[in-house]
Amino acid sequence: MLGADGLNLAMMIADSGLIDTAVNELMAKTQLMLIAENRGMKTSVKNHLLKWRGQVKKRMTNVCETERFQQELTLYQEVIHWDEDTFFQKIPEVLKKLEWHSAFYTTARQLCEQKKNLRNPMFPHYFCDQWYNSLSNALKQAQVMELEVNKDKLLDDLYQRIETLHSMDEMTDSEDEQSIRRLWNMAGAKLGRVDLTVMKKHAEFLKKHKEIQKIAESLGRMASEVDDPDLQQASAETLQLVEEKSDEATDDIVGVHQNDDLNKMLPNETLFLAHPELEVIFYKHLVDKRLLNYRMQGKARTLSKVATTKSANSQVNIEKGPFVVCIDASGSMNGFPEQCAKAIAYALMQIALAENRDCYVVIFSTQVITYQLTKQDGLREVCDFLSYTFKGGTDLELALSNAIKMMHSDTYKNADLVVISDFMAPKPSREMNDEIESLKARHNRFHAISLSRYGNPQVMEIFNHCWSYYPGIIGRLMKIR
Repeated sequence: MLGADGLNLAMMIADSGLIDTAVNELMAKTQLMLIAENRGMKTSVKNHLLKWRGQVKKRMTNVCETERFQQELTLYQEVIHWDEDTFFQKIPEVLKKLEWHSAFYTTARQLCEQKKNLRNPMFPHYFCDQWYNSLSNALKQAQVMELEVNKDKLLDDLYQRIETLHSMDEMTDSEDEQSIRRLWNMAGAKLGRVDLTVMKKHAEFLKKHKEIQKIAESLGRMASEVDDPDLQQASAETLQLVEEKSDEATDDIVGVHQNDDLNKMLPNETLFLAHPELEVIFYKHLVDKRLLNYRMQGKARTLSKVATTKSANSQVNIEKGPFVVCIDASGSMNGFPEQCAKAIAYALMQIALAENRDCYVVIFSTQVITYQLTKQDGLREVCDFLSYTFKGGTDLELALSNAIKMMHSDTYKNADLVVISDFMAPKPSREMNDEIESLKARHNRFHAISLSRYGNPQVMEIFNHCWSYYPGIIGRLMKIR
């Protein structure tokens, strides 16, 4: 073998500490960390950086998959497996292939023009060694450029998220770290002044009408009152013997890499010692940890703590499903009822953030529009939903049908369906009632919040719990059942 294996070259450069240095530089930015400290967002920033670290490492590794590097790496891998005689015969062809796409071409041509090199049996090894260095430098330069571009994008994203959350100071609880983390994940989309004004308006409406907040809190508590062992999970730690891959174990030879371990050195490295003029190259490689070594790998067993969950009857977390909030967007809901409906949905989103639950909003009139408020870029969904103008007719069965389709999966175990309407609609069909009863048996709950005195009582009968809130000069809250 005339030179070092180049197949893992991109991975070696990506693992060389470049990314860790970039992360440390970002973490050390005084302004960024001071902002994070002021909002209790330090954990969110760190988690975001760790996630970015994995993503940028993959992008940097993929740099070598560009056509330019792939052609040269393929050629290099072919040449290093030739013997010396084949190398001297085919080197003119190699130079021609390098001419158009390799930074090593000029150096390669100069080396081959020196006639003394073409008579030295160690020249092929030296040539491949220089070629490897050139490839390594070119890849490193390309990866550093990729890293810098991604660093700039990351900084823009971090400052934008922090700015968005600062703009929501009056709308969020800065002491609730879990809510802050989920809001951080939702703050990927940049919000304009109009968007923030809309959110602030509904947050202030919610603070003013505390009865609405009480309804939302009652809905949130119900998921914790379920008595089902399948939904009760207590975290635990157990000691287990874990088998992990280790480079220290010497079970198998899995490749070749550069190091300074004389015990694992490839035999052809000693050829440098056979010629006094090349002996200095050997010692330079030894000092620089660039001797070709066998890469060994095996499995080592260590005793580790493993996090598990188990069923328990006390001190447990209940597995809570999402909120599915169906909101009547018909013309009869326009005005104050519309504000109440949006405020309830906004309050349920805040509870979902605190309890690590998803929150979907299904707006229905004669058609259905769905928003997922707690997904990535969820704040954009929140603003779009809050800006929607209510109009049209009422098709309650269409909304229930869409919600039931969503709830027929294990993701929706222990979920809450909340219908907010004036309930001036016909009674749902028997088939719909049967579907609802089957979902109730799976611990899904169906809630109704009526914003009118004139709702159809037969419609209200299909729900587990019903509230009536009649907006007006004297608002009052009454739980029917």
